[in-house]
Amino acid sequence: MNASIYQYDVIVIGAGHAGTEAAAAAARVGAKTVLLTTNLDTVGQMSCNPAIGGVAKGQIVREVDALGGLMGEAIDATAIQFRMLNRRKGPAMHSPRAQADKKAYQQFIKHRIELQPNLDLRQETVEDLLIDESGETPQVTGVRVRGDAEYLAPTIVLTTGTFLKAIMHTGEAQTAGGRGGEGTTSGISGALARFGFEVERFKTGTPPRLNARTIDYSQLEEQPGDDDPQGFSYLTDKVMQEQIPCHITYTNEAVHDLIRANLDRAPMYSGQINSTGPRYCPSIEDKVVRFADKTKHQLFLEPEGHETQEVYVNGISTSLPRDVQDQMFKQIAGLENASIMRYGYAVEYDFCPPTQLWPHLESKKVSGLFFAGQINGTTGYEEAAGQGLIAGLNAARTVAGQSTWVPTRDQAYIGVLVDDLVTAGTDEPYRMFTSRAEYRLLLRQDNADRRLTADADRLGLIGADRRDRFAEKMRQVDRGIELLKSVRINNTPGDVYMRRPEVDWQTMCGHTPGLDQIEASAAQQCLYDLKYQGYVDRQKAEVEKQHRLAGKRIPPTFNYEKISSLRTEAREKLCKVRPLSLDQAKRISGITPADLALVLAHLEAK
Repeated sequence: MNASIYQYDVIVIGAGHAGTEAAAAAARVGAKTVLLTTNLDTVGQMSCNPAIGGVAKGQIVREVDALGGLMGEAIDATAIQFRMLNRRKGPAMHSPRAQADKKAYQQFIKHRIELQPNLDLRQETVEDLLIDESGETPQVTGVRVRGDAEYLAPTIVLTTGTFLKAIMHTGEAQTAGGRGGEGTTSGISGALARFGFEVERFKTGTPPRLNARTIDYSQLEEQPGDDDPQGFSYLTDKVMQEQIPCHITYTNEAVHDLIRANLDRAPMYSGQINSTGPRYCPSIEDKVVRFADKTKHQLFLEPEGHETQEVYVNGISTSLPRDVQDQMFKQIAGLENASIMRYGYAVEYDFCPPTQLWPHLESKKVSGLFFAGQINGTTGYEEAAGQGLIAGLNAARTVAGQSTWVPTRDQAYIGVLVDDLVTAGTDEPYRMFTSRAEYRLLLRQDNADRRLTADADRLGLIGADRRDRFAEKMRQVDRGIELLKSVRINNTPGDVYMRRPEVDWQTMCGHTPGLDQIEASAAQQCLYDLKYQGYVDRQKAEVEKQHRLAGKRIPPTFNYEKISSLRTEAREKLCKVRPLSLDQAKRISGITPADLALVLAHLEAK
């Protein structure tokens, strides 16, 4: 009996935050796309924290939205609390964050995927990759799924999250699965190993969930949302929904003593888990050991939605045994009688070191095979979404015979993320921070559309509504600057007067006829453009220097073996990463200016 065969341009495997953005992006630019997932009921599911955004992560969500992605609109429609972090700092540090109604968010994403033209959503378990090895470089041709069927396509995007050979740990208990209540997949890991990919192991964890009706909120500190909530999407005019408060409590010495007494039963300390976990989101066991001088750790109690009593306890990720988790909460203020609805656990899973990828996220070993999300060693919904959009776009452009596109480090946090991964790799689950971006004054959350939407339009990622809104906003920004330049205050041009620290927009409206008619988001851009012009100009000058270095291209097939005077370490690292420019090469760990000079000399000699 012949297998059923389905033909597509792009196959996306996995329907989490990377997979849904990848599939939607590929379909938006015209590729016939199929999104395969083992369970249609978990499309877009928030496996861990029911929140979107945060420091640097919020900037990524704004960028995904500026490129026409799903995440910003989804969280604006389903959030139960909005907060702008770092308001007391400069605008480059402002980062939006929102608590989601977990189920409503997931349903929003699934519905948008179902409505997307050029995109089919299928419940399938992929058991093997189909690869043609007859050419000089192997080429993907499709996948084989459980049930005697094949999906054929010249490009595949792998977004398998934590499900590759995944094992869940709660104390001594081990269960196969990449998320509570779900299984694992091994066929793809086997295929990757078969075709020579490096495959390594990481671990991540999740905290217990409590029943809200068993929590004594009178003992907790309330954390309300913002009075003037700001959405993530540039299509959101105003956030209208009711906000729900979060709450704060703390661990204590009694809890820490209990954890220390049971470290021999904690998988990370008993030797049961040997893989590396996220440094910046450690388990409570790690916190107690690494920060032994601290007498308490802050816990955030975050509701998971309007129609559920589940509460996510942010700050107490754990894989301790169930009985220890039970005892732990009995000693925390406000949680003495709390009922655990889901126990915390850790997950070990396979990932592929991302230095095996080109900057457009296609693998170097197999043509047409793209990777995005946690399979690249990252952590976080936002990092996954950004990679997914780039991988899906480039898979579609590859099929169409078009050049690939990736934002640069000075253009987007997504550009920083991708460049960090493919150039330096990661020895722990990668998380984005503002400190990773050397041009963060340019990469603010408020100006993501000005940085990316014109490119999104050129690439076919956005529709007329977003295009028209952006054009109108830019007209208003230009008009605002023009009006400010047209007035003089105390013999000072208005645009110069605006730069004074004590002068705000309302002050200038009192001196400038028509300025109060500028729409709020455009007014904000005018304000920041003028207030920070000196700092921004300096960063732009630095960017120009880097662009000149980036202009020194290195062919992908450049033979480093012919540079006899190149150090062995440098030769090995350059051969592994295969940088496409001197700018990328200089960011490889261990590459010196002398190494770069030798490479440049050989490039110019050729």
